[in-house]
Amino acid sequence: MPCGKLKRVTPAFKTLRAGTVCALALLLGGCPAHPSRPGAPAQQAIPAPAQRAPAHLGRPYDVVAGESLLTIQVYRGGPLAKAGHNHVIASHDLAGTIYIPADPMRTTFEIRLPVATLSVDEGALRAQAGQDFQAAVPDSAKEGTRANMLSPALLNAQLFPQIVLRSQSIESGAAHGDLKVHLEAEVREALHAILAPVHYDLQSTQVTISGEMPLRQTDLGLTPFSAMLGALQVEDEMRVKFRIVARPAPPAGGAGH
Repeated sequence: MPCGKLKRVTPAFKTLRAGTVCALALLLGGCPAHPSRPGAPAQQAIPAPAQRAPAHLGRPYDVVAGESLLTIQVYRGGPLAKAGHNHVIASHDLAGTIYIPADPMRTTFEIRLPVATLSVDEGALRAQAGQDFQAAVPDSAKEGTRANMLSPALLNAQLFPQIVLRSQSIESGAAHGDLKVHLEAEVREALHAILAPVHYDLQSTQVTISGEMPLRQTDLGLTPFSAMLGALQVEDEMRVKFRIVARPAPPAGGAGH
């Protein structure tokens, strides 16, 4: 892709013609099997934390949008899955700040994802996504998917112009540079707790954070699309990949942090 007092939440079908059946119903939805992709377990929903986000301490690093990328792979499902497509949704416009103190385990961040600029099925990204995404997608299907994604039924881009990710706490991972990050995702002014495995590389001039994880639409309070008693649907589970590059904020911008 991709904010007052917030509520907390727990977690037409036409004649089928290849390239014309397209519906979207998830965070970054798509046309409605899921062959040959890694069988990682689905992300488990975690109760939203009761505490407020920790205070920002340490040196601020601003996200570099042009060098950062978040993608979400969306999969078709149901007996009529062949009528639809798998999709790659992407954000090249991540923004926000990562605050890194002397103790990196106390790092905090707030990352914003504008939803209006989310892209659908860029050729290069589909080529990199593996064999499940090699089939050509007509422009009409891409346009329909994007329109549905931003519609009031889903992300409602006019009322909720961004998704916000805020850190809550950090745990050490299995290897050096690996972390388990507890974060809060604000989607349509509702808050959802997510546990994300990440890898970080901290240098004097920049920090790079990367990761990959399964995530369900229902973890974000969204309902997967389903039609014809489930014959045509979008799978609940998505696959999220990200690489975020941030550099020290300039002195003027860092004032007051």
